[in-house]
Amino acid sequence: MSDSPALTDAPSFSGCFHCGLPVPAGAHYPIQFEGNTRQACCRGCQAVAQTIIDSGQGAYYTHRTVLPATPQQAEAELAQLGLYDLPEIQESFVRTETENIREAALILENIVCAACIWLNERHIAGLPGVLSVEINYATRRARVRWDNSRIQLSAILKAVSDIGYIAHPFDPGRSDDIYKRERNTAIKRLAIAGLGMMQVMMYALPSYTATDMSADIRLLMSWASLILTIPVVVYSAWPFFIGAWRDLKRRMLGMDVPVALGVGTAFVASVYSTFSGHGEVYYDSVTMFIFLLLTGRFLEMNARRRAGAAVEELVKLIPAATTRLPNWPAHDEEQVPVARLAVGDHVLVRPGETLPADGEVVEGDSAVSEAMLTGESLPVSKGVRAHVVGGSLNQASPLVVRVDRLGADTRLASIVRLLDRAQSEKPRIGQLADRAAAWFVGLLLLITLAVGLAWYVIDPSKALWIVVSVLVVTCPCALGLATPAALTTATGQLTRLGLLTTRGHALETLAHATDLVFDKTGTLTHGRLSVRQVVPLGGHSEAEVGAIAAALEAGSEHPIAKALRESAVSTVTASLIRNTPGRGVEGSIDGRIYRLGSPHFAAASETPPPPPESDSSASWVALADEAGLVAWFALADTPRADAPAALAALQKQGLRLHLLSGDAEAAVRRSAQQLGIADWHAGALPEDKLAYVKNLQNEGRIVAMVGDGINDAPVLAGAQVSIAMGEGADVAQAAADMVMLGSRLGTLADGVALARKTQRIIRENLGWALAYNLVAIPAAALGHVTPWIAGIGMSASSLLVVLNALRLTDFKSRAAPAVADLPLPRPVT
Repeated sequence: MSDSPALTDAPSFSGCFHCGLPVPAGAHYPIQFEGNTRQACCRGCQAVAQTIIDSGQGAYYTHRTVLPATPQQAEAELAQLGLYDLPEIQESFVRTETENIREAALILENIVCAACIWLNERHIAGLPGVLSVEINYATRRARVRWDNSRIQLSAILKAVSDIGYIAHPFDPGRSDDIYKRERNTAIKRLAIAGLGMMQVMMYALPSYTATDMSADIRLLMSWASLILTIPVVVYSAWPFFIGAWRDLKRRMLGMDVPVALGVGTAFVASVYSTFSGHGEVYYDSVTMFIFLLLTGRFLEMNARRRAGAAVEELVKLIPAATTRLPNWPAHDEEQVPVARLAVGDHVLVRPGETLPADGEVVEGDSAVSEAMLTGESLPVSKGVRAHVVGGSLNQASPLVVRVDRLGADTRLASIVRLLDRAQSEKPRIGQLADRAAAWFVGLLLLITLAVGLAWYVIDPSKALWIVVSVLVVTCPCALGLATPAALTTATGQLTRLGLLTTRGHALETLAHATDLVFDKTGTLTHGRLSVRQVVPLGGHSEAEVGAIAAALEAGSEHPIAKALRESAVSTVTASLIRNTPGRGVEGSIDGRIYRLGSPHFAAASETPPPPPESDSSASWVALADEAGLVAWFALADTPRADAPAALAALQKQGLRLHLLSGDAEAAVRRSAQQLGIADWHAGALPEDKLAYVKNLQNEGRIVAMVGDGINDAPVLAGAQVSIAMGEGADVAQAAADMVMLGSRLGTLADGVALARKTQRIIRENLGWALAYNLVAIPAAALGHVTPWIAGIGMSASSLLVVLNALRLTDFKSRAAPAVADLPLPRPVT
């Protein structure tokens, strides 16, 4: 700290009051301090600074004479104050599940390879009170769940800092800043290494080619090479040495350990030879493989960023500011940050603007594009009382929306959480690869020691560079990257197509599925039933029985209940309503008990009278009172337009299709015939569906289940892989491994095809990583690989794995090319 005046006294200071970074144009995040209004660059800095001031720590700013050198330094200062444990700070990035169970989205810095992810997961998971931790290698985002009564968030952040990494709350803008800063640093290190390598090679080449060079000139060349190599080793290779020291302190062997040993050994031996005037120098090899390793990591960084682009695109959809109508229904407008919105606020969304939150339209009629969220290409009409989703794009006319959900409670935030979880969870093949990579470095060091001793006996002059080659040529990172790189790319691509993967094992299991079981209503059909026919009995009128049925179903959201209410005017009121799931509803109207539902339930008989056969494609619902049947209602649904083509595509992929439904046999048979499904079962209760799936599993089949309703939750949980319709019940989605965000059934065929391609690429990656190491290590041990060639091999190995995974981004929807080729909406920053 200097003795210059406090920064708060500098009227010309125009940066962020908290961190000093430039304030973006149009940003308005005011901070009240000592009677003056200061500006922050983002919502996070505003919240932190105001909390510091409100908690009586304003002297931090009064006496501060210099800004933090980096945002990380600011985070360290705040962590010491424990401000991240305050509820008002946690509001923006922590989700509270119960009173003490919390989940935070964090971003990690200094991650350079898959071993870093493994180390952080092991370290954080070992903290008392941490319930789970999942880190996405491609995006470096971590989801941490902890018991707040046992451990505080600040303790978790400090634990990460203790092992040499930096963790702080995730923010899309900050994530971009971190990436840009790391990319710029990587370019600088790469440039220094490249310049040093070229200059050293200029001095090394004459030493290799000249036959009459004197010893003095050779020594001069060595000294010049040493001077040029020092900045390459000290600056460009610094991340390797820091990473190795960090791993060794934790008694772990990461990928940086053999690299640091190889670089350090060759450099120290060359320095010794330069000072002593005896032996070989390897400055050219040292600078070259530092440059090649940094090149590989730089390319891998960019490829990894591209692989995780789907999550980044989603989190940027919510705009930073919006137009609020504070005195609704008056149209007084004010521009406010989205962070300041509250549930119940009214916002004006003009054409071309993005909706800031989930809500309900209260004025206006427009078309909204939900392509980024559902994969659907066509805009969706939205009028008064229609539900809209934050992150979707208003295209036609202004809308006034009442805010219902904000922040972590929105559908977009839920999608991001599920996508993060899926990309962080590892399937069995990935777990095996991680365990193999963890032991690989230790085995490598033992092999290197044995090779070094052998060559010391055979030919001591070759021992050093062969040892360096063995250390550098091996690449356990390729093993660690093989699975997460492919899974991250595949789940991102599937999200663009409209199929959200919520569990890490889902893609692996779907790729091996043999049977696909469908629910009917709301899955293969639109789920919007309508009353096609009413058959009153016993002298009752059609209007009378319709009113009774509507009254009994007044409080239900079941598709049948909605259809009955829409078809009749309710002129009576039912009481003592009791619902029997999967069978029907019972209630009292004017002192008389009525039962509405399946014929067995309504008639309270195992042999009820058969329904009329005038509409065999309909499902018949019976209404009865204490004396007997009162009426029949015929309800029908229509298949989705793309259902036949989608199911045909699935059958071509070798899947056996099944249809399970609780509807009447005639309706289910007709639907199965229309859709070409040979195996169907009607009148199935939830327990019947689960038993059907269990029987298939007992035969050794791998079952994927597709459903939408609450009744489907048990069978979705029981299947090896489950897919819920995005329009279905929340309970079904919570139990599912994948969620169809749109209504296009062709997405299922895309999902199966992409899952199978993903498994092929994972196997290719693992095969390449294993084959490369099996060939490279013996070749290096036998002296056929020079250090600089080893650097090329190691860098190329990791890069090839990532580039192979990126082939998945070229996958196009086979069922609906127009949807797959649709350009994504531009994220709002």
